[in-house]
Amino acid sequence: MSTIVVVGAGPRASGLLERIGANAPELRAEPVEVHLVDPFAAGSGRVWRHEQSPLLRMNSMAEDVTMFTDSSVVCEGPVRPGPSLAEWAAEVSDVDLDAEVRAELAAMKPTSFPSRRLQSAYLKWFHQYAVAALPEGSVVHVHPTKAVRLTGAPQSRQRVWLADRPEPLVADVVVLALGHLDTVLSPEHEELAAYAARHGLTYLPPDYTADADLSHVPAGADIIVRGLGLAFVDLAVLLSEGRGGAFARVGDELHYLPSGREPRLHVGSRRGVPYHAKTDYRLQGDPPGPPEFFLAADLLAQPGEIDFRLHAWPLMAKEIAYGHYRELFTGHPERVRMPWAEFAARFAVLDWYDEEMRELEREAVPATLDRLDFEHLDRPIDGLAFGSVEGFQQFVRAYVAGDVARRSSASHSEDLGAFFSLLGVYGQFQLLAASGRLTGDNGWWHGFFSYLASGPPPDRLEELIALSRAGVVTFLGADVWVNATDGAFVAGSASLPGHVVRAEGLIDARLPKHTLDQTADPLLRSLRASGCVSSAEGLVAVSPTDSRLLDAAGTPHPRRFAVGPYTNNKAYAAFARPMTNAPAFRQNDEVARAVLRFLAAHAVDESVA
Repeated sequence: MSTIVVVGAGPRASGLLERIGANAPELRAEPVEVHLVDPFAAGSGRVWRHEQSPLLRMNSMAEDVTMFTDSSVVCEGPVRPGPSLAEWAAEVSDVDLDAEVRAELAAMKPTSFPSRRLQSAYLKWFHQYAVAALPEGSVVHVHPTKAVRLTGAPQSRQRVWLADRPEPLVADVVVLALGHLDTVLSPEHEELAAYAARHGLTYLPPDYTADADLSHVPAGADIIVRGLGLAFVDLAVLLSEGRGGAFARVGDELHYLPSGREPRLHVGSRRGVPYHAKTDYRLQGDPPGPPEFFLAADLLAQPGEIDFRLHAWPLMAKEIAYGHYRELFTGHPERVRMPWAEFAARFAVLDWYDEEMRELEREAVPATLDRLDFEHLDRPIDGLAFGSVEGFQQFVRAYVAGDVARRSSASHSEDLGAFFSLLGVYGQFQLLAASGRLTGDNGWWHGFFSYLASGPPPDRLEELIALSRAGVVTFLGADVWVNATDGAFVAGSASLPGHVVRAEGLIDARLPKHTLDQTADPLLRSLRASGCVSSAEGLVAVSPTDSRLLDAAGTPHPRRFAVGPYTNNKAYAAFARPMTNAPAFRQNDEVARAVLRFLAAHAVDESVA
């Protein structure tokens, strides 16, 4: 029986097991022995574990979450459809759930934004499904610990050393499915932590909010927060409602009732505004199609390097705009001046940044708010300066309220049309990035994608407005700066010239940026020290075709694979919207087939070399 060790047992590992089971009848029907190594529960892993606050929620609707391949997924292996989270919730009856999760399950609608604990239950169920679908006679062992070392020549079986046992696991193939990882503190964060310790202040470096020890944040203290993304939304929830506060609706307005245990959060970022709310409606017009303008294969067919700003972004912008306008023209024809077919034909032959494209937009789309302006969308308050703190608070609250209204109304479903195109663009971009030929600064793109596509549910932003009115949250503005000086943390921004906040604490509300050089993972540190792994722009380098691990010389290891956001072939989400040809599903299929082909081609040497 061949042995596979998978380091990491979260949803990516479960998806890989499902693909092994799906492809085994074609490539290798013999049973396998699988060892899953992860200190967190198999199926849910760290991020989606049950043991976290019930206040923390997903930023996706239940009907938009699936672990199953469907007819949209382009892969060599067989498609095995299954229930989305919403469909599973409607059918589930025999799953062991605690009372809170079961009550949430009973009340959930397809358009609900579920708690992470409910998603944990779905992922654990899927994991059991994936294990059961492995070839008959297969065995799966779960090791609730960390892998610390990996040894073995390419020609021999591999040894995976665990933190809690003296003898290694011996494997024919090893797959690293490590998920989101911790990092060691950067010099900047070390200095801030040391400064805080010297002066009796509070400092929390970038972290996964569910894991951060917020007991160090004093009630009533002024705390500067850098970041207005999802990490901040979770932070605000845990430091308000999580400390006994409550939200109450009076008429049409949501109010926050403080417990008295909250700190005062002064929050700013590069943009100065929160991520856009997720939409909670469906398309009104034509269904989305595959990408038409931004195709990685077309760019890769051209010789030479591919500059992000010169070659890639104009096509990406055009693709996103096409989805936006397709929904506007087909879903809301009363707001345009020509038929979709005419607009689409003229749109197709123009470059996105041509003045003729702007003329076409003005001719066909009379309302400025219905046109797509990426620069304003990315930096909505650039160039604005306010003379009073309260005036700026009122402006941001109105901006956020407008965003919530727009994202909660199907009358602006063109935003959802752009979102679907964003997903297609993201998948194509990952193929381009994995080629190694992409040059220029493309880090902006990932932040822009998250800002538009990975925001919180609309009601979370309503709560943020209520926290602002209650004085728990104060917006600092765009291009925020922070200094550690004179025994305190001080901050200001371009939006409020001359206004400086002096605070007793600083929180960097963002996820750690994982790089191979700064990884805290003991297994990756060991591989790096031995030259068995290489770096590609800070990420773990893998083969673009099958995700085999590359050593320091760039040579793929035949028995080692790596998948996840810490690799240069990253496909972030382990689950996805149905019918979106999700990159992670395609990647899981590629890796599963490569693993099975390797096992079929190499007779198992039962003696340990």
